[in-house]
Amino acid sequence: MEAFINYILQFGNLNRQQIDLILNKATTLEFHKEDYFSEAGKVPRYVGFLLEGVVRFCYYNNKGEEITHSFVEENNFVSDQQRFEAQIISSEYIQAETVCKFLVFSKKDWDEIGNTIVGWKDIENLILKNCLLKAIERRSPLVSEDATNRYLLFNQHFPGLVNRVPLSHVASYLGITQQSLSRIRRNVR
Repeated sequence: MEAFINYILQFGNLNRQQIDLILNKATTLEFHKEDYFSEAGKVPRYVGFLLEGVVRFCYYNNKGEEITHSFVEENNFVSDQQRFEAQIISSEYIQAETVCKFLVFSKKDWDEIGNTIVGWKDIENLILKNCLLKAIERRSPLVSEDATNRYLLFNQHFPGLVNRVPLSHVASYLGITQQSLSRIRRNVR
């Protein structure tokens, strides 16, 4: 809980009463490895703060191939925010890569926080902007790099993550085959 409070306080000031309100709206949920936090074809149910574990965002392309487009580690928000806010069907999956523990907020509770705490929407917008900038910062360099440098950048942005998630998902994120990833990992050591 402390990590969550410290995280949100980076984006604005909240008093003890406001923090208590937010925490009272939160529910702790655990997901097993490979469980879905959110699924394509369904309306996202939660905004979550990942207390423990790793999730990945993925989708299926027009060839039916599974594409991993991002990872999120503990102490970060996890949501399909646009579709959660609009309460429309998602086109991607958010899947637990490890056992995960979340603080989650239903749409009703999330809206109540926004309607009760003056300035919450500003905090929420800053959190969203921060999440987006992190994602862009991690993805953008991958576009122009060769496979080896993409792998090295991945390890720089996500230290130790390669040992926590399936290599097939890392390869998908990097846009290479698993065989190429194995070859690169052998050569980099």
